[in-house]
Amino acid sequence: MTTTNAQAVPTAPPTADRRLLTGVFAALGIAMAVWGARLPAVQTAVHLSAGQLAIVLLGAAAGMVAGLQAGGRLAARRGPSHLLVGPTIAFGCSLILLGQCRTLPTLVLGAAVFGCAHGLLDVGANSSAVNCQRAYQRPIMSGLHAAYSIGALGGAALVVATTWMPYRLLFTLVGAGTVLAALAAHRAVRTAQSLDGMSERAEPADEDTQVVPSRRVTVWLLGALAAACLLAEGAAADWSAVHLRSLHASEATAAAAYAVYSAAMAIGRLFGDRLTSRYGAPAMVRAGAVLATVGLGAGVAIGTTPSALLGWMAIGLGLSTAVPSLITAAGRGGPRAVGAVAATGYLGLLAGPAAIGALASLTSLPAALALPVVLAACVALTAHRALEQR
Repeated sequence: MTTTNAQAVPTAPPTADRRLLTGVFAALGIAMAVWGARLPAVQTAVHLSAGQLAIVLLGAAAGMVAGLQAGGRLAARRGPSHLLVGPTIAFGCSLILLGQCRTLPTLVLGAAVFGCAHGLLDVGANSSAVNCQRAYQRPIMSGLHAAYSIGALGGAALVVATTWMPYRLLFTLVGAGTVLAALAAHRAVRTAQSLDGMSERAEPADEDTQVVPSRRVTVWLLGALAAACLLAEGAAADWSAVHLRSLHASEATAAAAYAVYSAAMAIGRLFGDRLTSRYGAPAMVRAGAVLATVGLGAGVAIGTTPSALLGWMAIGLGLSTAVPSLITAAGRGGPRAVGAVAATGYLGLLAGPAAIGALASLTSLPAALALPVVLAACVALTAHRALEQR
């Protein structure tokens, strides 16, 4: 992109940067889906118990939180586009490394590096997306997050198509492809760095008082809402199939529950930008959260296979625009706020499934699934306060 003086006519929207970021989000989705879907094969090959596998996942989670926190500081200091190439290369290399690990300690270390690279790249991609959206002067964030969802679906399909392939080879091929794509995009990233200056105007001078958009409490509210939404995503990933099986659905039907959820979320995000432009982010998130609350609540309460499938579809569609809108609101406070909101949100994604499991052991699975329903209702009640411009 070319630069102009202050009196010049504004340049056209940075379509090349948008295409670049679409690729980054899609690559994240593909790699995460490949890692998650082949995790049982890793567990079998390395002879991990359930507890040992939990340690590996904890290493990935700790690395991700560290990467999100460090990414916010680095992006604020150097510009978010500087976190697109290097972390992507590290992300791909760590996936290759995970394919070669044959002991618990090396797996934990590899998972921590994988998670840290993911966290850095997450901040870089989302903060760059906020700047790109600012240049467009209309919502595009939902579409970029749709690329992640579609990438995840593509990654899952790739795993299904390559079940005959050793996971080590698959990790190597996907990781190498990610690295090569990052190297090929290096020149395009250099043009995207012209957007970094746009975040400087949103960045408060005093780091100790950096908030979104004017008070620190709003950052925590945005993070709490992101955690509530991502807890529902974790619930769908880990408990939707279990829920369907508890209703005596076939194994194939139970497996389709998460696919239905993911497809609904991807569709909602594909149309989310247009609807957000028309109705505004607060109204969209609130209406979607109401749909999620009523849909999953009714699906669990009725307790039939069709109602359950419709319930998981409703929560995927209903919350599809929530996280993109929350990240956009966080972006008004700069990259550090994006990192803080993302880190808080991922805590919900990581802790949510375990919390549902604990509740299910004390009560029942239908009762435990009231947790994402109640949190979706909380999103509906508080979204306007968090997302309104201040």
